[in-house]
Amino acid sequence: MCGIVGVFNLNQNTVHRDVLKSMTEKIAHRGPDGQGYFLSDHIGLAHKRLAILDVSDKGAQPMSSKNNKWTIIFNGCIYNFSELKQELKSKGHTFLSETDTEVICEGLDEYGPSFFERLNGMFAVAAWNSEDKELYLSRDRFGIKPLYYWFNGSTLCFSSEIKAIIEHPDYKIDVDLKALNEYFTFQNVFSYNTLFKGVTMLPPANTVKVDQKSTFIEHNSWWDYDFTQTDESMSSEDAVKETKRLFKQAVTRQMIADVPVGSYLSGGMDSGSITAVASEHLDRLSTFTCGFDMSEVTGRETNFDERRDAELMANYFKTEHFEQVMNAGDIRWSLPKLVYHLEDLRVGMSYPNYYISRLASKFVKVCLQGTGGDELFGGYPWRYYKVFDSLDQQEFFDQYYDFWQRLVPDNEKEELFKEDTFKKIDVDEPRKVFEKVFTFNDKLKYDTPEQHINNSLYFEIKTFLPGLFLVGDKLAMAHGLEERFPFMDNDLVDFAMKVPVKHKLGNLQREIEKIDENQTSSKKKTISYREFDDGKNVLRKAMSDFIPDQIINRKKQGFSAPDESWYRGENANYVKELLLGDETVSTKYINKQYIYKIVKEHIEEHINHRLLIWSFMNFEWWCRIFLNGESIQ
Repeated sequence: MCGIVGVFNLNQNTVHRDVLKSMTEKIAHRGPDGQGYFLSDHIGLAHKRLAILDVSDKGAQPMSSKNNKWTIIFNGCIYNFSELKQELKSKGHTFLSETDTEVICEGLDEYGPSFFERLNGMFAVAAWNSEDKELYLSRDRFGIKPLYYWFNGSTLCFSSEIKAIIEHPDYKIDVDLKALNEYFTFQNVFSYNTLFKGVTMLPPANTVKVDQKSTFIEHNSWWDYDFTQTDESMSSEDAVKETKRLFKQAVTRQMIADVPVGSYLSGGMDSGSITAVASEHLDRLSTFTCGFDMSEVTGRETNFDERRDAELMANYFKTEHFEQVMNAGDIRWSLPKLVYHLEDLRVGMSYPNYYISRLASKFVKVCLQGTGGDELFGGYPWRYYKVFDSLDQQEFFDQYYDFWQRLVPDNEKEELFKEDTFKKIDVDEPRKVFEKVFTFNDKLKYDTPEQHINNSLYFEIKTFLPGLFLVGDKLAMAHGLEERFPFMDNDLVDFAMKVPVKHKLGNLQREIEKIDENQTSSKKKTISYREFDDGKNVLRKAMSDFIPDQIINRKKQGFSAPDESWYRGENANYVKELLLGDETVSTKYINKQYIYKIVKEHIEEHINHRLLIWSFMNFEWWCRIFLNGESIQ
């Protein structure tokens, strides 16, 4: 819920209200229900409110502790705030509202910034200590809620979205070429850089302190994923039973709201299980599905439309079901708006997310999302097979880095970038960033197939999943909608990390035993990924009591439009017009000849470049909007 903005002048210059207000208006879409400001000489805090808990004026922000020591602005939802509230009451704290915001205020007063570590939920918080003149910024364990900052040595600006920061008169827009190199390698940014030079994302599970003596921003990490402490003695039955219990608890926790709550319903197991549990608490749960016009779609994409399975479950759970049907022409209208709201370009085709969140926002203010189940329980077996039989750490890195160069491999970067751009980048930088994700965690081992797979889970949950969260937050909040992620409950995550690989990927364990019995030399055995199952075995068994068998046994299907076909058909002219026309501006950085080659290969030679074409179009609109100031209306 909500959006936050702040300015801290370390040189003690006054923060001007008109500057703070101008920045805040840039994220008005995040908080249509109210706004508030706190200014005290050299600190300014602002808040745009999406009222979810205690929608009265008592829940307005910025909010201060009873003794006025702490003033906070907060975006998110804390699911264990009631328990924390009772604890704080026992210590003498009093409360005037029914909000989780007030619990954070009083918790900071009682325990200081370490209180952030006790929160079970999604949050981005800025907290001003008026006695010590210190500003604290903190972000939730998993990085669900975004928080960006820019620091030039004398002024710190921060916000839920970058568009507020770049509104500050001292910030000058320029492209961060390191981030650009990462994006066109991974279709993601694994470091905490952004395409806006100097603007950084605060890492998940980090709290930073800034005062007038600060010369740089020091990240203080207080939590990390740990798949190295699996409980190998855990039986499959116990894993299933506890997963089921914690999942139900998580969904129930995340339904707290004083406004209507709904659920996305994709037709898959994860969203279906969430809908199953949520519908036990609401007689007419609202559910939402996005489908596609398949009249001119061919090949594997003919299976992309999930409406039939979603309708089956909607009828099964007696939900009030709504559908959005998209066609090829929808991308032209939505893409500029999507890029404006996303701003920090990440992961794959996301305009269906824009449309489905717009649909849901017409009926509910909170929508439950199934993201996270795959990353926790092993839902991408075709990725793990790339590295599970690696001989050592170096081979693991080589094989996995090769796989995660989703867009342009390093050996084509000179062809991709214009000469001036190529001279300024370090071609090896993405590889360094990639390896740093692993070397940051000194607990990781690279000796067994199970360790390789757990390392894969660690990597994807640290890199790919935050990209999904970012897309979810930005495109939902563009419509004043809060998304929640029941799989990302502290207790459920802590348990999922302890579940052995053999319960997540059953067929792999059988193959490992066969290797141990029959291997007579040190020669490596290659196993085809076809010998793997579909993954998430323990989760499938746990959810089998909730949803129909045909959904449990359904092949995994990502949420994506059939753009491979559409880019060759109805959208071919739009792709050429946007990327190869006279008005194309991204060719200041990208070689037009390379774009032409990729588009030609996709359309004429049927080489599937849909991911790269999508990223080219995104970056083109990013340049038009943020560098050239083009209107999105």
